[in-house]
Amino acid sequence: MTVDKTAIRDAATVIVLRDRATHPRVLMGQRGAKAAFMPSKFVFPGGAVDPGDTEVALHATLTDLCISRLREDSQSDLSHALPVAAIRELWEETGLALGRSGAWTGRPPSDWATFADLGLLPVADQMQFVFRAITPPGRPRRFDARFFLVDAAHIAGDLDDFSAASEELSHLQWVPLQEARALDLPFITEVVLAELEARVADPAPPASVPFFKNNDEESLFLRMYGHAHPD
Repeated sequence: MTVDKTAIRDAATVIVLRDRATHPRVLMGQRGAKAAFMPSKFVFPGGAVDPGDTEVALHATLTDLCISRLREDSQSDLSHALPVAAIRELWEETGLALGRSGAWTGRPPSDWATFADLGLLPVADQMQFVFRAITPPGRPRRFDARFFLVDAAHIAGDLDDFSAASEELSHLQWVPLQEARALDLPFITEVVLAELEARVADPAPPASVPFFKNNDEESLFLRMYGHAHPD
């Protein structure tokens, strides 16, 4: 089957925040120079939702507030697939596992086998949905990306061990939050970092979620409050 590279794909991005109360740092890596999307840019771990993400069970789900905000202004309910994709991409790109001890029921999918080998089940209850952005028209790839924030304290294992990471991101590192915007970043990453700096002292979920809605007709900056999803 041929994939339409100009179609907008649902995606999940993970902002892992370390030492929040003292010297906050965020986990970032650099995309390859030959990457079709955002080459050489420093980014947070993340990627597109895979069809199999709907089939992976979460040991603990998102909060009801995050679920309602994810459902807002969405044609389909991705409140399960998106956090699964976020946890999978974090594991694949960094080797860091957002999970708790437990045994899988049945054989895990192939892309979760090494995660399961650690004796971990994926968990999403400590993830906060904090930002959403659609890639503007005219780019070689377009994504409807949802950004999730999680405290590094909820990562299982050594936070400085990236030995299980794929080669998709290089120069994986914990960047001081106040220095991150000096890196070569995509515009939207700069915006997300500014939002994060403004609320790093408040561990509660944001009162509303910013949404850069770049569709083919117009660009809008909206805020989502978690309206009820229509039946």
